[in-house]
Amino acid sequence: MADGSRMTLGPLWAQVAKAALTRARTARWRLRAPGPQPGLRILFYHRVSHDRDVLAVTPARFRAQLELLQAEGYRVVDAGEAARLLAAGEGREGIVGLCFDDGYRDVATHAVPVLERLGFRASVFVATGVVDGRATFSWYDRQPPVLGWEEIGALDRGSPLRFEAHTVTHPNLLALDREAAGAEIRGSKVALEARLGRAVEGFCYPGGLSGPRERALVAAAGFSFATTCAPGANLPGTDRLELRRIQVDARDRLADFRAKVEGAADRSPLARDAYRRIRFGRSVPARAAR
Repeated sequence: MADGSRMTLGPLWAQVAKAALTRARTARWRLRAPGPQPGLRILFYHRVSHDRDVLAVTPARFRAQLELLQAEGYRVVDAGEAARLLAAGEGREGIVGLCFDDGYRDVATHAVPVLERLGFRASVFVATGVVDGRATFSWYDRQPPVLGWEEIGALDRGSPLRFEAHTVTHPNLLALDREAAGAEIRGSKVALEARLGRAVEGFCYPGGLSGPRERALVAAAGFSFATTCAPGANLPGTDRLELRRIQVDARDRLADFRAKVEGAADRSPLARDAYRRIRFGRSVPARAAR
């Protein structure tokens, strides 16, 4: 794999700055007290774990966040259901989509019991080559355990989780040529369908890095919906191959989480756009950075 296609996590200072920005936005949101804004917001996590990992939300915080959604009367659905509701002209209020990226084993250990108890559902986007053991997530020196195929099959059939595609090796698709990017996208769909014995409808762009070429490749592969990492609310007219999502971070307090659900994080800060362009280079399209 070319070096430019390898994904990395941002430096610690960027994570600290992001948390500070989130707290400032939450404070402004509370001063305005606008309440929940229209649109269907899709929240996404990576890990639910006690590990010291910037991608890991602790089990206690995760439980408190989802219990807040229940207390506020939200219906929590997976990304596929969110896409179907939007296509039907529904999902403007009272519904939250939920996703997990990468398929870490701690999601089954810590998140599934909470989802089952609350009657919520969620999508899990997996990189098939990482599940196979042929690839690893490049941002870890020591990768946390991921779900295996037997576990994925059992969870897909008998739990609140529904599994979708996330490429084969989790590269920066923008750094690959068209043939390689297409193989990553198509290959993940083919492999996952063979393992699950059903059609796989959803795709997640690694790192949210995508442009018109990647969207076209996802459409050509036969996916009916795809998720980005661009924040914002989804409306019935939102492109189902460019669904917006809002990340729940390890440092988010419950007040930050509530504000994100209500709409405080719908607009992408200029600082985020500038940082992503510096981090990923000129190959990041303006649309992807918004």
